[in-house]
Amino acid sequence: MAEGAALLRLSEGDLERDPAAAVQKLTVALKEQPDNSGYYCQRASAHILLQNYHDAVTDAKDALALDPSNATAFLRQGIGEYHMENYRAAMRSFTEGQKLNSADETFTVWIKRCEEAFNRKLQAEVLEDSKALQHQSQTPKFKHDWYQTESHVIVTIMIKNAKKEDVSVQFSEKELSVLVRVSPEEDYRLKLHLLHSIVPEQSTSRVLSTKIEIKLKKPEAVRWEQLEGDGGSPKLKHFSSDAMQYPSSSHYTRNWDKLVGEIKEEEKNEKLEGDAALNKLFQQIYSDGTDEVRRAMNKSFMESGGTVLSTNWSDVGKRKVDVNPPDDMEWKKF
Repeated sequence: MAEGAALLRLSEGDLERDPAAAVQKLTVALKEQPDNSGYYCQRASAHILLQNYHDAVTDAKDALALDPSNATAFLRQGIGEYHMENYRAAMRSFTEGQKLNSADETFTVWIKRCEEAFNRKLQAEVLEDSKALQHQSQTPKFKHDWYQTESHVIVTIMIKNAKKEDVSVQFSEKELSVLVRVSPEEDYRLKLHLLHSIVPEQSTSRVLSTKIEIKLKKPEAVRWEQLEGDGGSPKLKHFSSDAMQYPSSSHYTRNWDKLVGEIKEEEKNEKLEGDAALNKLFQQIYSDGTDEVRRAMNKSFMESGGTVLSTNWSDVGKRKVDVNPPDDMEWKKF
């Protein structure tokens, strides 16, 4: 009991000099006098100095349970709640303490701090919500679809004008991962857990002007009932003669392999003349050409105003391609 009596004379200066030692002494004293509201209130003050704000609030509440008229306990409770950013609760604590001791201007100061901090927090939350909504509204939405042949599953991602260097496609036995840098602030990600296994080293992708096309090589001619799976081992269904159909919810089906073959045959047999034949030849050269051939064709065509079309990148890559109209024509800028 002698220890407890001595602790009653602990001053604020004693607490500030060594708050950790004060906590230890007050803890011992509370074992002897567990109903001493003043001990709890002083230990709450020491916890605040140690930045143990949760413990400070607990001790202040224990002090108030023993003595509801302890204005200092309300002050300690409010300070702890303030530092825990529970500003509304802190304001209630300071207001209750001020009712008990209206002469103490400390309560007025803390109430003002709470109001300012609460308003700052509210403004920050509103701003953050506004930014999130704006970002969400600006985020482009891209769809992906798929179809299959006997040898491949073809996944298409409908992203226009993607750059080849901004597209990363990774294959594993039963997983497809795609990352597209849509803009400096936005990435598109697609990760698919595939229904069946694929051959990663024989799977390919290409970036087109209207989409990204990914061809997943099948190890065998198995018909996929869906694109994704849950990691199990679904039953294998081999193709029948009418199996090459695009997955669709419509009431009719279409043999896509047959359709593609018919289109290619029509294109092969199509008789073109004049400009149409020339355009088709250029399209074929561009389609079958290397990256350097395509760059040369694009650069020469654009810089010359459509009057020069070169496939020699080692030549046009070093210079600006001048306008060169036919001899019987005059070039004019409109």
